[in-house]
Amino acid sequence: MNLLACIRPLSFCTALLLASTSFAATPAAVSETASTSILGADVPAAHPNFTVRVVGKGRPMLLIPGLTCPGAVWDETVAHYQKQYQCHVVSLAGFGGTTAAANTNQLLLNVRDQLLAYIKTQKLDKPVVVGHSLGGFMGLWMSVAEPTALGPLVIVDSLPFMAAVQNPALTVEAAKPMAESMRQQTSKGKMAPAMQRQMVAGLVTDTARQAQLARWGQLSDPATVGQAMYDMYTTDLRQDVARIQQPVLVLGAWAAYQQYGSTKESTKAVFEQQYAKLPQHRIEMSEAGRHFLMYDDTNWFFAQADAFLGQNKVAKK
Repeated sequence: MNLLACIRPLSFCTALLLASTSFAATPAAVSETASTSILGADVPAAHPNFTVRVVGKGRPMLLIPGLTCPGAVWDETVAHYQKQYQCHVVSLAGFGGTTAAANTNQLLLNVRDQLLAYIKTQKLDKPVVVGHSLGGFMGLWMSVAEPTALGPLVIVDSLPFMAAVQNPALTVEAAKPMAESMRQQTSKGKMAPAMQRQMVAGLVTDTARQAQLARWGQLSDPATVGQAMYDMYTTDLRQDVARIQQPVLVLGAWAAYQQYGSTKESTKAVFEQQYAKLPQHRIEMSEAGRHFLMYDDTNWFFAQADAFLGQNKVAKK
């Protein structure tokens, strides 16, 4: 499966494409002794496209992982925030060893709508949303659909239209052939472990993390991954983000593309262009972190997120 043939390696889009077929990580330990409180009785059957684990207490925080990653990708983040926030940790069905949903039709649209319904049934008051890659895209899409439902957004290395990284003029219709090719190739089966490990090296620097991320990719359902990729690459939110009412922190990575001629400034310009219509946003670029910024540049990630959330503690209404 030669997914790289679809997109040039230096693009941000490549990281997201690789992420979609290569993630995996052994869950880090998260304290289960923290007080856990659920505001409403959860009904898992109401959201067949994901499961949720709730840890901690305080203001609600929804944590959404990226492609092929289960919620355990946020274990360190949950450990950091569980004394201040009630962390609702999402695992999407079919990713990282979780059971795939019976139907992948309109997969991400279903995830979006089920997450918004979960917020309502759990009576979560404008939860903070922290999303990585696909999870960041999902946070944006949820806020576009229901602008008053969410609190502040922390978007980790994601864009409103992932297919248009190299060509800002690209339309959804023009992106469909590439997206369909990726869906078909990905759905054929799992990538060879050695190739998967090699590709993951561009997403995170630590070799133990690379091995961890590759294992999740092996455990993910190919049809689910392929459909999620297709849905992301054929959904353009660049104009729609104008509807988002809450403040948004966007954290970007660029260092992995330096060898291909990218610079911090050129990569940030891509982010700025895609987020131009978003009313309240700030974009910050990591100096050295790769796609998994919460792993690669942990102290910076928490410093940025802590400062942003501290500034927006009262911005709930």
